[in-house]
Parts: sequence; C-alpha cells; structure tokens
Amino acid sequence: MPSELSPTARALRAMEILQARPGATAGELAEGLGVTERAARRYVGILREAGIPVESTRGPYGGYRLGRGTRLPPVVFTEPEAIGLVMAVLDSQPTAVHVDDLVGSALHKVIRALPGSVGRQAAALREYASAAPDRSSARPDPSLASALVAAVAARRRVLLTYRSGSGNEWEAEVDPWAVVVRHGRWYLLCHSHRADAIRTYRLDRVRAVRETAHRFVPPEDLDPVATLEENLGSGWEFPTRVVFDAPLTEVARWVRPPMGRLEPLGDGCVLLGSTGNPAMYAQEWLATVPFAFRVDGGPELRAAVAAVGARFTAALADPP
Repeated sequence: MPSELSPTARALRAMEILQARPGATAGELAEGLGVTERAARRYVGILREAGIPVESTRGPYGGYRLGRGTRLPPVVFTEPEAIGLVMAVLDSQPTAVHVDDLVGSALHKVIRALPGSVGRQAAALREYASAAPDRSSARPDPSLASALVAAVAARRRVLLTYRSGSGNEWEAEVDPWAVVVRHGRWYLLCHSHRADAIRTYRLDRVRAVRETAHRFVPPEDLDPVATLEENLGSGWEFPTRVVFDAPLTEVARWVRPPMGRLEPLGDGCVLLGSTGNPAMYAQEWLATVPFAFRVDGGPELRAAVAAVGARFTAALADPP
C-alpha cells in the first residue's frame, strides 16, 4: 500500500481487508496495509474509536473480524484511486468532461460524493484535462449493451436487429457468448443460428435486443478476445481474396485480424476474408501493406481498389 495514504484511509483499507478475510491476523493485516504489525493494531484501534465493532480472538487460530451487523460506510476512494478513475473515464470517453453527457453526469455525481481534498483533486483533473476523441471508437446504446450483457450472464439466446455499415438491416437469432471491448469498439461474440457459425457484431450497430426462453451453453475454455480476433474478418457481406507476392511470414506483420485469414500460396500467400466496407478495406488497410498484391475477389473490393488507384493516378497527372 502506498506510503502517502492517510491514517484514516489505511483504517478504511483495514476494514476492507477484514470484510474480505474475516479472521485475518495482525500479520496479514500488516502485509495488506504495507505497515508493521504494531501499526496494523493501531489502525484497528482507530476503527474501534470510530464505533466500528472489530472483534479479536487470541490463540494460534485467532485474528480480527468485523462484528455482526456491521454496516460499511459509502465507498471511499484514496486520492490515487479517484484520480485513476477520472483518468480512465476520460481516456475511454472524452465527452465525459461535459455534465450533460451521460457518462459525464455519472462522473459528476461520483466526484461530488468524494470527500474533501480527494474530491477537489478529481474535480480539477476533470475541469482542466482535455481529451481528443478517438475517431475509430464507437459507443453503443447503454440500454442495449446492458440487455446483451444480461443475456450473456443468463445464457439466454437473443433475437437482435442489426444494421450493417452499408445500411442493410436484418434480424439474427444468436447465442451471445461474450461482450468484448477492442480498440474503442464494443463487439458481441456469438453463435449465429442462421449461419450456423461464429459471428462478431458491433454493438453500436445493434438496433434492438429481445431475450428468448432458449438457453445455451458456451464452448468450454472459451477465450473471448482470442476468438473475436480470429473471427473479425469473417461473416461480412462482401467476400475478399487478396494474393500477395511475398512470403506469409513477412506479410503477416502487416495484416490485422479484421482483414481476414492468411494462408500460404506457392511462393506467396493469400488473404481470405470479408468486409462490410470495401472502400475502407481498400484505402485504410490494403494501402498500408508494403507488398505487391492483386485482388482476385470479390467484385466490390476490386471496384474499391480501382477507385483508390484512379484517385492516386489523377494526383500525379500534369496540370492542364
């Protein structure tokens, strides 16, 4: 525990330890607080002086425990905890500096509840810190995200209405395995019954969620993040097939999971996947790969690459 904590903060931390580990010895308390056993006993005394019943038992199996019916005070943050919380919120949602923002309103209430100097430091950080929004991030509707998380926890199949980046909308019946946050975007990792395959849906494109009575069992030893990475490039509207003239080991360093799956092909390799946005795939992803390639499919990606090529060719034309 950091040495700058006040005696009151350490006493509250001692109470948290006793709540989590009834019967903790003075030595265990001292280890959790980062102090000597003598100091740990002093913090127990501070709790008792504050009217919090802390019972002690002597002997080889003795220790401290909170008395029955002890009610803990509201959540109390240390200054580093409070500052860290505000920093994390602003890092993930820059608009939280404004009180009229949903998360900003919640953060404002938390800061107002903080005591004394801790609250002043947190409020100052929020007022004077500026955050640049992440252009690639996308915030889902909190109520829809909550509904999906509840379905994941209850292991209930859901019917969701989804709208793709190109504007097409459809309904899917899925088993929601996990919600994954990746680079500022929220995804639902699930099994689609319509496609009988793993699918990844962006939560900000989900328009409606309805939980059904059907239950499901997720795969054993599911690694949500790894599984999401493996499947981000599959299941989209437009198929993609890109052949590279360089070895797979060299190309792999430039290919991100959403682009698809790399496979060896002769002396080079082939990238197989799909996309919902061929223009973005061409100008933001393929254009950054420093190897010669050809687009074998599909037609939407070929057209998008042709458009990028024409734009660059026009940029080099002599002025009229």
